[in-house]
Amino acid sequence: MATTAAAGAAQSYTYTRPSGLDGGLLGLSTSGGTTTAGPRPHPRFFSGVLTQAAPAAAALLALADVARTRYHQPRPTSFRDPVVTCNGDRLRMESFSACGGVYARLDVLEPAMDGEVHERGTTNVDVNGPLREALARVGGSDPLHLAVGAEELAVTTLDGAVVEKKVPLPDRWLRGFAEVQVITAGFDPRGELKGPDAVRFLRSVPKRARETFWAVPAGRTLRIASRPMPGAVCLAGADRLRTMLPLLRFARALRVYGPPVTNGSGPVSSVWELELPGMRYVLTLSPQSSRGFSGEGAVLEALATDEAAGDADLLGALLEFEPRVDPDLLSARSGLEPARTKAALTQLGTSGRVGFDTAEAAFFHRELPYDPARIAYLNPRLRSARALAGDGAVRFVDEDTAIVVCSGTDRRVRLDGDRATCTCPWWFDHRGERGPCKHVLAARIVRREADAIAGAAR
Repeated sequence: MATTAAAGAAQSYTYTRPSGLDGGLLGLSTSGGTTTAGPRPHPRFFSGVLTQAAPAAAALLALADVARTRYHQPRPTSFRDPVVTCNGDRLRMESFSACGGVYARLDVLEPAMDGEVHERGTTNVDVNGPLREALARVGGSDPLHLAVGAEELAVTTLDGAVVEKKVPLPDRWLRGFAEVQVITAGFDPRGELKGPDAVRFLRSVPKRARETFWAVPAGRTLRIASRPMPGAVCLAGADRLRTMLPLLRFARALRVYGPPVTNGSGPVSSVWELELPGMRYVLTLSPQSSRGFSGEGAVLEALATDEAAGDADLLGALLEFEPRVDPDLLSARSGLEPARTKAALTQLGTSGRVGFDTAEAAFFHRELPYDPARIAYLNPRLRSARALAGDGAVRFVDEDTAIVVCSGTDRRVRLDGDRATCTCPWWFDHRGERGPCKHVLAARIVRREADAIAGAAR
């Protein structure tokens, strides 16, 4: 049973037995999860063959390495079990670094899977020390048999004992998953390097550098620069790409994604995708090594609308673990306008139910083991903004300017369409690059409520 504290939640994982690799059969034991038929204690998703054994084993190890690494101020940390989603035509395995600044995902695609899909859904899988050691010994081109939650692997002692792991899941992990899907949904492809060029570039990247570099397109490859320029991709903390290095012998291509930047841009997030035979290994990096995704604030604007929660419930009932969620189709099926559909998808992402795949520029459905009711608790800026709005601390002096009284101090908020400014220290320090401050959010909430009242009166 999960227990909640101010610092996070202790998630209890219960497995019928530890995952293991025995005689070429990789058995990944599942904990409780959600399927299309509802919650299951030990769901069974896939049994068959991974046709590319060596790259699959190496990529799973890389994913596990991210989950146990604290890139900022490194210190030992415990294993954290990856989240696995079966979307029918693929298996997605996700993890977050212990510091919250790196999101990693391994997509095992249909060409690398040969077997039977028993169910679609999401669960946690056990990745333990002995399994890591066994995966490190996998080599050659022989197929690797895979069972995700196979019942035939389930064994218990005479007293019915099971393997149980209690793993701390910080609240910032859930916030990080939400921020990543919102931030990367606005990214575009910035460069693609084929196998040999990809290998040369990744081997040339500074191995232990934590400062911010920029990857600039240069013919068929990328070059490292110290300053941004149009078309460049931010590389903040190049050492955070090191889990890609053991995979280079399998690399077919490297693709990079990022937002538009200019000569004066500050550090931004980026996506680095290594194409493997039948698979994709993806790393999303936060703007700085010392900066986790949980505080980016990209989700706050969408969550500030009261209607988003109700819309999310409606859309959530329409999701069926699709590998690609089409917002336009969801809008048509639900009857919601596109803007409300987008806000609802953001809300679903905040509760761990939606992710984003930059390779296909599409959302995907999965379910993380968190309580959606914790959304407000996990966003203190939003919680503070609602309190300011509810306490009457917001006063509009003209159509686009508001005075927000906070702790006895007046903060002047200026709204200009999707843009906003504030006179508070947070805005002065971040200039909106880490989402809106609580004063801007409060002003938007009050104006939205006023517009709704005015619309109802007409």
